[in-house]
This record gives sequence, C-alpha cells and structure tokens, in this order.
Amino acid sequence: MERLIEEMREDLGRRITVAADRLTDRTLAEDPGYAALIGRPELRERIHRILEQALAGLDRDSRGLPVDPACARTAHGEGAEAAVRGLPLESLLRGYRRAGRLLWQALTEAAAAHDPAVLPRLLPGAAGLWEVIERMSDAASEGYRDADAARADRDRERRAVLLDALLDGRGTAREAADAAVRLGLPERGRFAVIAFGPGGSLPGPVPAAPAVVAAPGGPAAPGAAGAPRVWWRVRADGENGLVELGHHPLESVRELLAPPGARAGVSPVVGSPAELACARRLAELALRTAPAAGGPCATLLDERLPAALVASDTELADRLRRVVLGPVLDLPPEDRRVLLATLGTWLACQGSTTYAAQRLYCHRNTVSNRLRRLERLTGRSLSDPAQVVELALAHTAVLQHGAG
Repeated sequence: MERLIEEMREDLGRRITVAADRLTDRTLAEDPGYAALIGRPELRERIHRILEQALAGLDRDSRGLPVDPACARTAHGEGAEAAVRGLPLESLLRGYRRAGRLLWQALTEAAAAHDPAVLPRLLPGAAGLWEVIERMSDAASEGYRDADAARADRDRERRAVLLDALLDGRGTAREAADAAVRLGLPERGRFAVIAFGPGGSLPGPVPAAPAVVAAPGGPAAPGAAGAPRVWWRVRADGENGLVELGHHPLESVRELLAPPGARAGVSPVVGSPAELACARRLAELALRTAPAAGGPCATLLDERLPAALVASDTELADRLRRVVLGPVLDLPPEDRRVLLATLGTWLACQGSTTYAAQRLYCHRNTVSNRLRRLERLTGRSLSDPAQVVELALAHTAVLQHGAG
C-alpha cells in the first residue's frame, strides 16, 4: 500500500488540490456555519491541510507506524479554534467526514489512472483511511470540548461577578444598570430574589452560573414559554436566585422554584435591577421567618411581615420575649410548653377558644383556664388588641430564637 501511494504521489497531490477546491465550494454552499464565520481562502487552506494529513496518516498506517502526534495536535487545535469562533461541532465533524470521502475518491481515481490492475491493492486501505479520519475527528472533538469548557468557565466567572454586583449592591445605579444589560435583564421589569440557606438548596446540581433552570417538583419549567427566568448564584452563605417574573405573580416563585422540604425566602417584587440588593436582604429576612416544618416550601416576605419584624433585630426580639413572656419562660419545661402551645394555637385560630380546643384535643374550659393563667403571669389581657399584638410578637420571638 505504501509503495502504491508513493508511486501516485504527484498525481495525488494534484487531485487533492482539486478536491480541496470542490469541498470548499460545497461547504460554503451547504453549511451556513462555515459560510458565516470563515472566509473562502482560509477554509480552503484548512481543508487542503486536512486532506494532506489524512493521506500522510494513511501512509503511516499502511507501514504499521503509529499516528503522527503532530497530526493529532493540529486537529486538536482546529477543534479549539472552531469552538472559539462559535462554529457548531457538527459542522466541524461533517467537514472531516466529507474530506475522508473525497480523499478516498481521489485515491481510487489516481489508482485507476495509474494502473486499473492495482485497484484491488487499494481496497485494504479503506479501513485504514477511515481509522485515520476517526482519530483526527476525535482529536478535533476533544479540542472543541476543551475550548468550549474553558469558555463556559470564563462566562460563569464573568456572570457570577455581575450577579454579585447586583445582589450585593456594589457600585452606582449606572453600574448596576450596566451589569443588568450584560446579563440580559431589562432596565425595568418585575424582579424578585429567592434565598436558600446553607444546606437547603435545590435538590441535585445547581448551576454555578446564572442559568435558566428547571423547577423540581413544579408544574412547569422556568425558561419554558412565558415562564419566569432564573439566574442562580451559589454563595458561601447559601444560594440566591434572581427571578425575572415577567407577567407572572410572585406566588409563581413558590410554585415553580421551591422544592419540597427546602426552606426558602422570597422577596417582594422590585421594579429595577438597582433594587435587587435590597430584595436579596428581604429574601434572606423572609428565610429567617420560614417555619422549620409544616409550612410552605418558600416563604414570601409579605406573608410574614410581623415575624420578619421580629427577625430583623435579634437583640430587640430577645428583649421582647423576656419582657412580655418572661414569667412563662421561667416555668418548668412542661408547663412552659403547654402555655406556649396554647397561646400559639389560640392565635392561629384567630382568638377562638373553641377551635383552639379542637386542635389541642382538649376541653374548651381547659383552654380558657390556660389562657387566664397566661394573662396572670404576663400581666397582659387577651381582650386588649394592643396587648395581644405584644403577646403575638413575643410568641414569634420564642419560636424563632428558642425559649431560654
């Protein structure tokens, strides 16, 4: 085989030149990826080089020699450059397949012109040629993936910086607007922030880069037609999601994004990217009010404003529970638990002793006796709305920060 190739070397060189011209014209006509990104002279030179390297690889294969490392490096570089330019990988690999077919055609035509009797000697080279093309394609694919991964890493880092600038409120309003534009956010719109605490993230891998992600457990996937878009940012103190709501209500964040069992806080709606830093702080405040169990997966701040008021100042909340509920907190653990549970249930039942008794599985008079005892201990009357507010906020402080 190697002797036959050497005998046809001059004729093959001419035929490869013609084949390179034909494949260049066909590629530009049929593959818009190449036509939009690479000029004809450069594409023709690249195709000619692939054909010559494939022929050299076939020659080495016929002599039992390994693939030339320089050939693999060249193909790897071709793939990396294609990725940088944005050429589809399928277009790149299609070019290698076409080059293989044209090279085989050139070989058979040259052999027929040289001596038709030698054609049977050429046939064993078919498998070797496609082995060479496959190795070149593999090297180009690897280069493409390497470059694409490196570019994705750079994009993730760049977008992470932009997200941090918005969520942390760094820079001026103009800089925030510029970061929003670079992330693809509109200047005005309806935005919210969702916050997960450490260890309370979405199940499965969450993109470190801003990305539209599917909603686990939700009826639809963000990024589907008309659904909210979400950019996730994994941070040392938890995870934040920037949500572009569009026309969707804020409640859709709970439905689409919060997985079962994960505690999350959702900010109110804000109208511009410059307000996202404030929205993040409010989302984290909402997260601090989220019930440990039995409540909704995601807590909307506007549904928990009294609890958020308590959570916003730990020192003041501690003072509130000690001043209002101090005598109750000083009781033995079982008495304390019973009175606090009765107060919480009575508040949840909107002041109905009857409904509270049903929830607590006891007689209505038992609930009334417990509430009177609580009034005596605290000096607060459950018939005074202002003092009921004090008791409710103090009870919330106990739930958030513990009883002692």
